[in-house]
Amino acid sequence: MKFHTDLRNLKRETKVYFYRGRGPGGQRRDKKKTCVRLYHIPSGVTVTAAEHRYQARNKELAFERLQKRLIELSKRRKPRIPTKIPWVEKEKILKERRLLSEKKRLRKKVEVPLE
Repeated sequence: MKFHTDLRNLKRETKVYFYRGRGPGGQRRDKKKTCVRLYHIPSGVTVTAAEHRYQARNKELAFERLQKRLIELSKRRKPRIPTKIPWVEKEKILKERRLLSEKKRLRKKVEVPLE
C-alpha cells in the first residue's frame, strides 16, 4: 500500500497526542507534557518520542520516525521463489514416517491363532 510521506500530508493525516513522560528527568519531566505520540489514521501506525527535553524536538523526531515507518511499509516485498526439497531431506522425512508407522504397527493387538 502506498502512503504519503511528505510532511504536509503527514500532519493532515495524523492525530498528535502530548503526554507527561515517565522515569527519571526531574521536575520538568514530571510537570510538562513533553512526550509526543503520533497516530497515523490511514495506516493505523503509532509512533512515540520522549527522548528530548522539548516538546517541539520530540514532535520532529516522532514525524521522522513516522516517515521512516511508512516508507518501510510501502516497500514492495520480494516474491518468494519456491524451491525443491533436497533429496537428503526427503529421505529424512521418509525415514521418520517409516519409524512412526512401525511404532503404530507394534501398538496393534496381536491375534493368537486357536488350535
